[in-house]
Amino acid sequence: MKRFLSPLAIALCLVLPVAAEEAAGPAMLVADSVYLDGKTRLVAEGRVEALSGDTRIMAQKITYNRTAGTLAIEGPIRIEEGGSITVLASSAEMDAGFQNAVLKSARVVLDQQVQLAAYQMNRVNGRYSQLYKTAVTSCRICNDGTPPLWQIRARRVIHDQVEKQLYFEGAQLRVKDVPIFYLPYLRLPDPTLKRASGFMIPSLNSSTTLGTGIRIPFFLRMGDHRDLTITPYLSTKARTLEFTYRQAYKRGDISFDGAISRDDELPGTTRAYLFGEGAFSLAHDIQLSFNIEATRDDTFLVDYGYSSKDRLESEFALNRTKRDSYSSAALIHYRSLRFGEINANIPSLIADMTHEERFFPRALGGELRIGTELHSHYRYSDAGTDTDNDGIVDGRDVTRLNAELSWQRNWTTAYGLQAKVFSGVAADQFYTAQDTLLSASANEITPMAALALRWPMQKTMQNGSHHIVEPFVQFGWVGGENPDVANDESTRVEFDEGNLLDLTHFPSNDRRERGRMLTYGVNWSRTGPHGWDSTLTLGQILRQKNHVDFSASSGLAGTNSDVLVAGQLRAPSGLALTGRALFDTDLDLTKAEARGTWQQKRFGVGASYVWLDADADEDRNDIVAELSLDSLYRFSRHWAGTANMRYDVTADEAAEAGIGLQYQNECVKVDLSLSRRFTSSTILSPATEMSLTVGLLGFNASSRDKSYTRQCKD
Repeated sequence: MKRFLSPLAIALCLVLPVAAEEAAGPAMLVADSVYLDGKTRLVAEGRVEALSGDTRIMAQKITYNRTAGTLAIEGPIRIEEGGSITVLASSAEMDAGFQNAVLKSARVVLDQQVQLAAYQMNRVNGRYSQLYKTAVTSCRICNDGTPPLWQIRARRVIHDQVEKQLYFEGAQLRVKDVPIFYLPYLRLPDPTLKRASGFMIPSLNSSTTLGTGIRIPFFLRMGDHRDLTITPYLSTKARTLEFTYRQAYKRGDISFDGAISRDDELPGTTRAYLFGEGAFSLAHDIQLSFNIEATRDDTFLVDYGYSSKDRLESEFALNRTKRDSYSSAALIHYRSLRFGEINANIPSLIADMTHEERFFPRALGGELRIGTELHSHYRYSDAGTDTDNDGIVDGRDVTRLNAELSWQRNWTTAYGLQAKVFSGVAADQFYTAQDTLLSASANEITPMAALALRWPMQKTMQNGSHHIVEPFVQFGWVGGENPDVANDESTRVEFDEGNLLDLTHFPSNDRRERGRMLTYGVNWSRTGPHGWDSTLTLGQILRQKNHVDFSASSGLAGTNSDVLVAGQLRAPSGLALTGRALFDTDLDLTKAEARGTWQQKRFGVGASYVWLDADADEDRNDIVAELSLDSLYRFSRHWAGTANMRYDVTADEAAEAGIGLQYQNECVKVDLSLSRRFTSSTILSPATEMSLTVGLLGFNASSRDKSYTRQCKD
């Protein structure tokens, strides 16, 4: 208290009048001892602190000359500005408002990331800092005399605190104090700036398809709400211009990615693609969204590594979701890149409209739902017959209208038995054009009802584990008959624990399961006291009728479905397993998929396996079995490696493989990757690609992973 009160009285008399005129706010001076040297000089010594606005100065001695309005400061000096700039110096002279100054042997730290060390630093108008004979780096500097991994030496550096830019004159990049290249002028953003125009980190690429080349992205800030990134890609076999445009609005945002190229793969042909997406929140809780996917040729996306999609989807959609209603409308366009598929003969233009509402009538109890759906798909072909002998009428166009009214209610008895009653009726109307084998219109009324019973039982073991066993059974009935309409939408059916109790397993309302059915099974879950958790589901469906539209490998062919087995396991060690399989009555496998991951602090590994039986109805003449592996391992503080592989078990050969190596510390990041595509087709050839990216860290606003920071030896 004694240290504070005596200098405060003098500071209020001598410093505040000047600071009020020259600084943005009141100033304060605190020190161990304060005395007057004559009538115009105020001297503060010992743990001196001077504050003005968001600027704080700490020094050994400050002499204030009231006549000249200047401060002479003796160090070591520490100046903090706004929590993002720290200045260290041996001595300084500045005005009372801290707006102009000259500092000797100055070192500036920006946002605890970038360091600037200079022989002299001049502060001008509280905005500019001019540093002479400067060394700049974001690497941690140890006191063992070794130079930083990289640094930029410059004759002069100007830091504009308003624009948050660093301007270099006579810049020289050095690695381990060895000059690499020289630039007469250079501009870089300071770490607190989120968006600034300028060149970004380049990358080197080499592939058997495109040759060896370099990407040099340039980021163009076009205001606070939009930007454009232009990336020239020059290689020995291609000349490409890539771009990304983003814009944010008050109620949404849009983004577009694209490229235009000329290469040796298709000489004399301009290759290009455009992907775009956007989302907006409109009035009355309406959400608008769109996405655009287009390319000029079928292999451009794969050749350049932009995407592995073999079907492009463009969509414009509106939807509104409220507590008791949902509405949506969408217009979708598909383009196939698959070899052998003719776009004119597949449903390319699709329109969908859906509306659903729910009510809670007091007289009936439970929940009442009303839903309608309008769907139409259009083929560009005008043929009304199957001209290419693939079993599909080439020009068939279909429109359907579906409406459904349903009611459901749940009960729980005193013994814990849970019951659910469901009843409803659906009306379907179909219109078919350009198909000589089908009538122009068809309709059907479909009543339906179901009763589901569950009896969950739980038990806690002596070791603290908690078990829940839930047997379930559902009695269902669906009336009517499927009208004679085309099966364009329900050719691929999935059977899993998510739709086990559904009355129809077709993905679309152009087909419905009919007749009586019985679904039975059991759910089991265990929660362990030490983090071991597991679940298991067994189920099967018994039906009165056999539905010929179910493929052999769907698991639903015949009157008795395959047995569904699905489960999960999670261990406290970071191990997680998920699996699902379908077995027929002879316990032969029909479909299977599994995923396992093991995540630790220093490594993560994952494996996926898929097995599909041969099924001509799903255009699969042979068994498909595929194994995928992906992993990451952090060898040390700075080194990490990645590896991935996709292996075709049926063909006994690799489909894709890749490895990556990364070095990172607090000031540099180096990524090296090598990948190989082994598969080939009529339009694709095996290809190898290598990429190298070197980035200087620190000149960005993002936070860094402190675990990569180097440690200095004592």
